Amino acid sequence: MCSWCWGFAPVAEALATRAKAAGVPLHLVAGGLRAGHGSALDMNTRRYILEHWQAVHQATGQPFRFEGALPDGFVYDTEPACRALVAVRGLDPAAVWPLVRRIQHAFYAEGRDVTQASTLVELAEQVGIPRIEFAEAFDAAATREATAADFTWVQDLGIAGFPTLLAERNGQLALLTNGYQPLDELAPLLERWLERGLHA
Repeated sequence: MCSWCWGFAPVAEALATRAKAAGVPLHLVAGGLRAGHGSALDMNTRRYILEHWQAVHQATGQPFRFEGALPDGFVYDTEPACRALVAVRGLDPAAVWPLVRRIQHAFYAEGRDVTQASTLVELAEQVGIPRIEFAEAFDAAATREATAADFTWVQDLGIAGFPTLLAERNGQLALLTNGYQPLDELAPLLERWLERGLHA
């Protein structure tokens, strides 16, 4: 539920494909942007967010549904979507990225409310996770704790902007980007990092 992350999704997918070919898996960590927000958006915040959406759309070409977006009374709480990611990470790691893409598309391009458990159950089922399994994992205390642990890990690293892409080798983290960058800028950085691994 981070608009620049939605804009970055095709770039991330291309980089993940290249890294996977080199034997480096993708591991998604939930950052917790706007997690736990309990009040509805006010008019100024809504306008500010929609301006960001316009900027992301213009910079990346990713689809957005602006008509009826962020309706009155909408509570922009990202915790449920983050928890869905963490729940599926425990059930089927290969389904995490497809689920994140599905949640992003549902929210930004279809105007669906992905803060609702019923919507998240449906989206998880669409990427092959059985409803009952997902619902149980989504509601489990352990999943809530693991989601909070993701948020803490991100905060402890001092990451305040999203998307952030890190490369990890032997416990050492390298920052590839903090914020959106196009593929032609990031692909050479990833290639250099992969190349250094071959000669290490």
